[in-house]
Amino acid sequence: MRYGNQENVTMNKSLILAGVFGLTLTVSCVSKKKYTELEGSLFKTQSELAMTNQEKAELEEKMSAIEKRVAEYNARINSLNDSNDQLNTLNSGMISLQDGTPMSKNTKAKMNETLTKVDPDKLSQAQTLEDSVNLAVEYNLKQNITANTEGEVDDVQIDIDQTVVMITVSDKLLFNTGSYRINPKAEPLLKRLSEVINSEPSLQVMIEGHTDPRTISTAVVQDNWDLSVKRATSIVRELQLKYSVAPEKMIAAGRASYLPVVENDTKENMALNRRTRIVLIPDLDMFFSML
Repeated sequence: MRYGNQENVTMNKSLILAGVFGLTLTVSCVSKKKYTELEGSLFKTQSELAMTNQEKAELEEKMSAIEKRVAEYNARINSLNDSNDQLNTLNSGMISLQDGTPMSKNTKAKMNETLTKVDPDKLSQAQTLEDSVNLAVEYNLKQNITANTEGEVDDVQIDIDQTVVMITVSDKLLFNTGSYRINPKAEPLLKRLSEVINSEPSLQVMIEGHTDPRTISTAVVQDNWDLSVKRATSIVRELQLKYSVAPEKMIAAGRASYLPVVENDTKENMALNRRTRIVLIPDLDMFFSML
């Protein structure tokens, strides 16, 4: 009997150990599977997080670029607004000539001051604002160029077409008959003319020689073409060498007798046709500065 009871106890212990081992094995298997699943889930989450961070960085970069462009646009708008304000301010102080050329009210005031000195007969012929501007420029320029110059007032004539200034100087003031050597009494005029030319770097100047139709032929002058060119060249050379006028600003041209201002039917008319014309082509600012 005792032997049988002991055998039963041994068998029960074996069964209990087997059960515990089986339970341990089951728990171990379940934990490893769960771990694998959790590990996979963590990897997926980490990958999604990395992608999200990358997308965030890209969006932040795009946003930074957009903000920069917006700042640039705002700066441009502010600049345009400032320019518009300046233009409005400037425009409020401007008037326009018939061709739309703007002239400041200050310039007009200077013009009106000059017009008080102009010959009333000439002033009465001014029909437009452009006519008044031309009269004022003509007066000021003539006063400036002919100051301290020998000769009569009529020896220098100034005409203006648009903003081109044409200064006509009589032959008797510049040259002796049949000669291309400059008369010493013309030096004050050439000096003042050089000051006008040198005052504006962009000014272009053309010197034209004109003669009457009488035939001329000497040892140094072949004909009127030759004489008119030599006279123009003499003046250009004098302006360059004596008064430091830039040579690239000047053109020397000869017209001979083929562009008369009057008929060559009297000695007086032929004297009018013997002339030198100085053509000044200023920019608009310099033209208005002559007022």
